[in-house]
Amino acid sequence: MRILYIDIDSLRPDHLGCYGYPRNTSPNIDRVAQQATRFENCYVSDSPCLPSRTALFSGRFGFHTGVVGHGGTAAQPIVEGPTRGFNDSFARTSWMRALRKQGYRTGTVSSFGERHAAWHWYAGFNDILNCGGHGNEIAESVTPLALDWLGQHGQGENWFLHVNYWDAHLHYRTPMAFGNPFEDDPPPDWITEEYIEESQDSCGMRCAQEALGDGWGTAADVASYKNFPREPAQLKSLADVKQWVDGYDVAVRYIDSHIGQLLDLLESQGVLEDTAVIISADHGEHLGELNVWGGHHMADHWINRVPLVVKWPGITTAAREDHALHYQFDWAATVIELVGGEVPENWDGESFAQAFREGTEAGRDYLVLSHAAMTAQRAVRFGDYICLRTYHDGFKLLDPILLFNLRDDPHELKNIAPENDALVNRAMRYLIDWQGEMLLSSISDTDPMATVLREGDPFHSKGRMPAYLERLRSTGRAHLAERLIERHHLSS
Repeated sequence: MRILYIDIDSLRPDHLGCYGYPRNTSPNIDRVAQQATRFENCYVSDSPCLPSRTALFSGRFGFHTGVVGHGGTAAQPIVEGPTRGFNDSFARTSWMRALRKQGYRTGTVSSFGERHAAWHWYAGFNDILNCGGHGNEIAESVTPLALDWLGQHGQGENWFLHVNYWDAHLHYRTPMAFGNPFEDDPPPDWITEEYIEESQDSCGMRCAQEALGDGWGTAADVASYKNFPREPAQLKSLADVKQWVDGYDVAVRYIDSHIGQLLDLLESQGVLEDTAVIISADHGEHLGELNVWGGHHMADHWINRVPLVVKWPGITTAAREDHALHYQFDWAATVIELVGGEVPENWDGESFAQAFREGTEAGRDYLVLSHAAMTAQRAVRFGDYICLRTYHDGFKLLDPILLFNLRDDPHELKNIAPENDALVNRAMRYLIDWQGEMLLSSISDTDPMATVLREGDPFHSKGRMPAYLERLRSTGRAHLAERLIERHHLSS
């Protein structure tokens, strides 16, 4: 089996045509989806980038790898200590190592490992192609490397190629010459003038008044919009919202055009029909939800839910949907079993290969999702609901418990926790049970989320408060500065 895995950073499922998006952002992805299973409820166990890809390629929760953040101790895998052999667990039991055992040649076209110093992530790859952009490159730098690899190996048997596109991640760098195919399309209908007005009275990284640059409203941030013409200076009107969403959608369309080049090459080689094509992401993106713009800051539905489109020769012959709850690494485990391998014993990922072959659904009863880079949160996804427990709000003044009915309120506008004690208690019971299972099965006696909290604020918030309190006061939000001082015991 030939396997092409397309990994699009920050890609939201609901901005793809095959997931029902009205804009024509993804004609080539949609072409794949016509012969694929589209997973509606696939979630990364840990977000954002570094924890997510570590979890997927190791098959384990961040709780078990130790990688849950972007800096500090919890950005490094747990030291395995005296039980470590000549190779560590990443080398012995990674996703790529499992495929190598089945005779696969494995390759990646990605700068991810270098961007995040995620050297453990390279475990099991035969070929590592890095264009050297540290994740700031655009698709035109990635695609030639992927085409070259496929030119050499595409007609061979038993290969797995991971191709990583970054364009949907801030900042939106699609060349202006590409134009704007969505110039005449309206902004999202769920965002109203009233919502925009209310969002001005908020705080935290990448809120409506601090959306640019590093997202804290520094002088450099304010000036940075000149370098990114597809992003507005601030989000103060529906026109600003449209400009921002257009910038994101243009990036998706630009990536899609490059995916088309990969598919066309495989077709010209005569192997496309016999190649499994998988399209997914490391996390989603906030585009106004919870008043975050262009960031991936929480363990909520819009960040931890990712697209998963799978065309698998001999199994998916037409478009079909899967609505079961899955962790993304459950799919990695399924791939191992589909190619005849065995899922490593230390994995948290569980294969659903039999159900996938039969076209039936076999998922989890609930999922626990984690985030510890911008905020420190765990969420429980069950039924129609997601319940977020916030341990550090990233200076966003979030309520400690948030509960949303995703069927009725997909954009998380109304926290229904205060009037739904039974649902909150159910979610917290799931969370406590999961934490107990993790502690009993971990090689460490420490929850890495606790490590993040013990070392101070989440990585992207560290050291920001003195200057940010002054910005809040200077922009008519002194009352929010006072609330942050009280909640986080800050010095004024």
